[in-house]
Amino acid sequence: MSNPFYERTEILIGKEGVDLLASKHVLIAGLGGVGGAATEAMARIGIGKLTLLDHDVVGLSNLNRQLITQQSNVGEKKTDVAAKRIASINPDVHINIHDDFIHPENVDALLTKYQPDYVLDCIDSVVCKAALVYACQQAGIPIVSALGAGGRVDVSKAEVTTLNKTHTCGLARTLRGRLKKLGGNLKYPVIFSSEKAINALPHGPIPGEPDARPRATNGTISYLPNIFGFMVSGYAIQQMLTHK
Repeated sequence: MSNPFYERTEILIGKEGVDLLASKHVLIAGLGGVGGAATEAMARIGIGKLTLLDHDVVGLSNLNRQLITQQSNVGEKKTDVAAKRIASINPDVHINIHDDFIHPENVDALLTKYQPDYVLDCIDSVVCKAALVYACQQAGIPIVSALGAGGRVDVSKAEVTTLNKTHTCGLARTLRGRLKKLGGNLKYPVIFSSEKAINALPHGPIPGEPDARPRATNGTISYLPNIFGFMVSGYAIQQMLTHK
């Protein structure tokens, strides 16, 4: 008899699909609103191994949208919090934790160390995103990126496309420019919103996080980063099932 944990999933993708996903290793870069939701989707479908990359700790301003956060874990490392949550949902998932920034100087070594089958780019820094995307392309590792969910509220504007077809999104525009300079391929999959972003607050202290470095603060809403995270994971899952 099949494991009851997977019985509803197996109806859709069959035991072969469940077994295939159990053999896969997915690296998730960034465990904020987008990455936290993506991590949860991967755990619940039964991806065999997850590598979680983030350098941050849970802050009070994260609680309005990030699934892994609670009042009880404010101040804890996001990687530790996510790992505990995954273990409480699906203890069969093997978890690697990497508490560090991704940056141009270490991204190649990280990919060589972990050797994932798929990468989910859920980070905010454009420099880091471009470095990660380019390194994955050079290494032949499939990657999908989440672009700007901040400043947006309209779920109907979220879509899957390729980076070269994005518009309206400032993060996408900057990423296109940086990736071009690196010699990267702009025709790779992304999740983006065509909604015009609501203006961020000017640079200054972050409400609820007085010790954080001042920066411009985007408004975020409870559901949209999570939708982006589920879309990122859903796209990657479909690709892994289709391209065996």
